[in-house]
Amino acid sequence: MPRFFIARPPQAERQPFSAGASVELPEEVVRHLHVLRLQAGDSVTLFDGTGGEYPAALGEIGKRHATATLGPHEPREAETPYAITLAQGIAGGDKMDWLLEKAIELGVQRVVPLATARSVVRLSGERAQRRTEHWRALARAACEQCGRNRVPDIDAPTDFNRWIDSSDAPLRLMLSPRGTGGLESLPTAAPAGPVEILIGPEGGLAPDEETAALAAGYLPVSLGSRVLRTETASLAMLAVLATRWSGW
Repeated sequence: MPRFFIARPPQAERQPFSAGASVELPEEVVRHLHVLRLQAGDSVTLFDGTGGEYPAALGEIGKRHATATLGPHEPREAETPYAITLAQGIAGGDKMDWLLEKAIELGVQRVVPLATARSVVRLSGERAQRRTEHWRALARAACEQCGRNRVPDIDAPTDFNRWIDSSDAPLRLMLSPRGTGGLESLPTAAPAGPVEILIGPEGGLAPDEETAALAAGYLPVSLGSRVLRTETASLAMLAVLATRWSGW
């Protein structure tokens, strides 16, 4: 069944979602309805990112306008039993888009794109704002596809040093080919508090950045003798933790 994210309106204009309520669908969803050739009366699933979902029946469908009637709220969730923040050095080209989409499928709850010394892509001002909005839209689409009902937070691009200074999760992991800890050094059960994973861009973190991360309390972890690309390392680590901490 097709799934669509619908953002709730501002608090002042907000109507409570409840069974039987008719809701206006956003234009991007209306466009998708036309692509899928859906018609009035067809069933869809709607979610607003705050948890759970609503079965719904499509009502009137116009060129730029459509409505749906909500069924009863279903408290279904597809979240992991732990909260992971991925602090990812900004990758170039389409890698960041692909990485972010797959990380969301693997359950990450927050992504912080980091501007590091070796980042190929430099984002600031209006360009950074546009890219952030693009990533957030991609996050919503990934949740529609994979069945998550809570949309992860996607931060605006953040300077590496600023992030390190503010990092305070109880468990902080830094992936590095020079890491001395293997996967056996990780807890066998999912931690009760948040977890942060720090990964550099294509060229990895600079030596002084790794030193700063170690001083901030990050545990250097290696995934083995092979050097993985940044997008491979990020997803491999998330998959490993999902296996170790029952995140599937």
